[in-house]
Amino acid sequence: MSSNSKQAKKPLEYDFFRSLKNGSPLVWASALIWGLGSIARKQIIKGLIYLASEALIIRFMLLSGIENLKLLITLGEREQTKVWNDAKCVYEYIDGDRSLVILLYGIISVAVVGLGIVLLMKSVKSAFYAEWRKKNGKPVPTFKDDVKDLFDNNLHVSLLTIPIAGVVVFTILPLVFMMCMAFTDYSIIDNKLVLFDWVGLKNFKSVLSMGNNLGETFWSVLTWTLCWAVIATFSNYFLGMFLAILINWKEVVLKKFWRFCFVLTVAVPLFVTLLIVKQMLQPEGAINILLRNWGIIESTASLPFFTDPTWARITVIIINIWVGVPYTLLQITGILQNIPSELYDAAKVDGASPFMTFRKITFPYMLFVTTPSLITTFTGNVNNFNVIFLTSGGSPREISQTAGKTDLLVTWLYKLTIDNEYYNTGAVIGIATFITLSIVSLLTFNMSKSLKDEEGFR
Repeated sequence: MSSNSKQAKKPLEYDFFRSLKNGSPLVWASALIWGLGSIARKQIIKGLIYLASEALIIRFMLLSGIENLKLLITLGEREQTKVWNDAKCVYEYIDGDRSLVILLYGIISVAVVGLGIVLLMKSVKSAFYAEWRKKNGKPVPTFKDDVKDLFDNNLHVSLLTIPIAGVVVFTILPLVFMMCMAFTDYSIIDNKLVLFDWVGLKNFKSVLSMGNNLGETFWSVLTWTLCWAVIATFSNYFLGMFLAILINWKEVVLKKFWRFCFVLTVAVPLFVTLLIVKQMLQPEGAINILLRNWGIIESTASLPFFTDPTWARITVIIINIWVGVPYTLLQITGILQNIPSELYDAAKVDGASPFMTFRKITFPYMLFVTTPSLITTFTGNVNNFNVIFLTSGGSPREISQTAGKTDLLVTWLYKLTIDNEYYNTGAVIGIATFITLSIVSLLTFNMSKSLKDEEGFR
């Protein structure tokens, strides 16, 4: 399409600031009275929709929005009080401000203001576009034309509107709400569970500092979390790859039977497997009892699967391998069956050994295809709540510590918030987890051939 035809369709100045600059006073007035320009150009329904939206937002702001924004600055100041009732001869409690509710309503009010700004800009742009078409002797689109356009040229907008709105309401706003807690003193300390205040970066300083117990715990848990994620990801990947290649080997018989054995493992619910394994590894569990009966350990002894830090960490890694390798096996099996056989035929003609064939053909191909999956698996292992919580529970843990030796950031966050009610610190940990995952995932994917050389194996 040429530039002239594009200009005929929409003006080059079709954005908010240029619309204000080049538009008539009617366009300017559309910033104050939404939809005015559309109504003036006979776009009655469209203009009334803008006008109704403005009326609803103004009504919300006048009734509660402005007050919510004012309270958001202080998060409330009135404490709960009790007053003696002479008639009933009892104390009656008078509710004070609830900072958590104020924070929630304040964020909603900010979101409504943001929505209002978006609608204001669209009202101005719509008025200018209608005016531009009128000046150029073109028909102004009717409401029917706009609806038709939503299912034609702007079909992507129609299809993405509801999903994006869902992401904003159910993902972004809760994340903003959680992140705001990180800048408050919302915790059981000093009884700040009902009425709390903004404290700036104080919580971040406490968590990131090495000079206090909380900071030392954070860096210790972060280090173990990253080590766990790397070991868990690559142990499952390479062991699953080894088993997939072994079963796929031409000399191996009963391939379907061996694959069925691993699929059967996957079919059992994960939490059931983890709880059973946990019971088997207890001091009086099946494993220790068998070892005693076989004379491998003394009759009064037991292996410290979850009581010794080193044993506990090795144990949860082995458990993760047990529950994770079957998934990798099935994934790699599908990839192996899609590697072009011509590559192996050419390698055989050239006299390449099985190891050389694996190193030059099989492994590069699988790594190319599975890099995005590896990043996803790494992210899942950083947040692998089930394997840790349902087996070791984070143990062993010293009495003075809030985190155990096998706790990940996500399980520590759970304990900080649910068990200890340190909600502000938990919010900081959540932000730290998000930043860590974002940096590692983006750097890894940007350096991978899956992004740089998409046509590499086509």
